[in-house]
Amino acid sequence: MLTDFLGKALGFDPHTISTPAFVVDERRIEKNLARLREVKERTGCHILLALKGFSMFSTFPLIRKSLDGTCASSVHEAMLGKETFGGEVHAFAAAFSKEDMESFLSITDHLVFNSFSLWERFKPMVLSAPRKISCGIRVNPERSVGRVAIYDPCAPGSRLGVRHKDFRPDMLEGIEGLHFHALCEQNSHELEIVLEGFVQHFGEFIPSMKWVNFGGGHHISRQDYDLEKLCRLITDFRKRFNNIPVYLEPGEAIALDTGFLVAEVLDIAGSGPDTHAILDSSATCHMPDVLEMPYRPQIIGAGEEGEKAHAYQLGGLSCLAGDNIGRYSFDAPLAVGDRLVFTDMAHYSMVKTNTFNGIPLPSIYRIDMEGKMHLERKFGYQDFKTRLG
Repeated sequence: MLTDFLGKALGFDPHTISTPAFVVDERRIEKNLARLREVKERTGCHILLALKGFSMFSTFPLIRKSLDGTCASSVHEAMLGKETFGGEVHAFAAAFSKEDMESFLSITDHLVFNSFSLWERFKPMVLSAPRKISCGIRVNPERSVGRVAIYDPCAPGSRLGVRHKDFRPDMLEGIEGLHFHALCEQNSHELEIVLEGFVQHFGEFIPSMKWVNFGGGHHISRQDYDLEKLCRLITDFRKRFNNIPVYLEPGEAIALDTGFLVAEVLDIAGSGPDTHAILDSSATCHMPDVLEMPYRPQIIGAGEEGEKAHAYQLGGLSCLAGDNIGRYSFDAPLAVGDRLVFTDMAHYSMVKTNTFNGIPLPSIYRIDMEGKMHLERKFGYQDFKTRLG
């Protein structure tokens, strides 16, 4: 039976939880953290948790044992990092309001500006702040290695980072670091290309800096990731530039392959190639990257269309006509009440959920290091209502 197979594959029975639900396993997180600790030990670099990719703060007591802090893309993320993680708090956004800046100055340790015009505008506030903030400029290495334009910070016309032609050496007073981010779910081979562009365009300014941030998108915990190359790139860079501190800020590498989305089949409709299995989950509400990237998530026990005997188009609960998760096949016919388990759902899917159509957000469960299941949060009507009025 599918249930027995799922229980053995997961280490928990998906029929014992309310759906839809995210389930994150801390034992899997620890495996990823072990790899990140190795990088830190071998290179002397600092690694931050990128909250934009993973913000499940009930797991932070585990993660903060291995990492140096968090990086934020908004005031709210910075507040979350400060309150629930500790360590260093870094922040970057494409632009800041005056209100943002007032908040950041009381929260962050590193603050990265996307342009020299922003730095010029807020420099007086930073310098007069009651606490020391280390400020940096985000630069564009102009090495596009992204596979999908929407996720490529170095794509032509990108608004992110200062290009070489717009760099202002005359405005570096008070700037202590350079930051670049150009990767998305990529290997150290792509980092090598980007790093070459960074040094080519901005290498002359590095000796005057106190730190450099290599950004995120490093898939360090992926099985085929070239860890040796990463460590060599960081070590060689630091030796070349007088042992300068280097930061990495991955989000996915911490949460990669650590979580699941469990959904229930509510209806089987149609026939032949138009047979649909409608779930109590939704692509547009619960895993929007399926539509944005787009990509086809894996389901435990399922195969490609035509691989197994019984094929279905899996559809979401919303009224969006395109709320389709993908075509899958199974060894046995699906039935109402069956549970399907989508893999690798801890990063980005969890932080991007929404309540379109009033569809409830998935419950959140955590499996601790001893294998015990904890219900961390169940969402209801008030979570939908209070964000709209």
